Amino acid sequence: MSPPPPNGAERAGPRKTFRQRYDDLEARRAELMRRLAGLGEAARTHPAYKRSLRLLNEAFRRGRLAQRLAVLEAAAWLIDVLERLASAG
Repeated sequence: MSPPPPNGAERAGPRKTFRQRYDDLEARRAELMRRLAGLGEAARTHPAYKRSLRLLNEAFRRGRLAQRLAVLEAAAWLIDVLERLASAG
C-alpha cells in the first residue's frame, strides 16, 4: 500500500484559479443579497437584517478570500433565521 499523496493531491479534478474562486464567492454573495432583499418589512426591522447586510458588505470586503466563505456561511445562516421568522409571524 502506498502512502497518501501530499498536499491534497488526492482531489478529483484541477484546482480552481484565484479568479474562479473569487467569482464563485461573488456569485454566492449576490444570491444571498437577493434573498435578503426579498424578505418582507417585518424581517427588515429585525436586528439580524442589519447584521446580515454588514456581513455581506463590510465583513465580506474586508476579509481575505479564504475568510469570505465563512462570512457568507454566517450571513446565509442569519438569512435562514430571518426567513423562518418571517414565515412564522
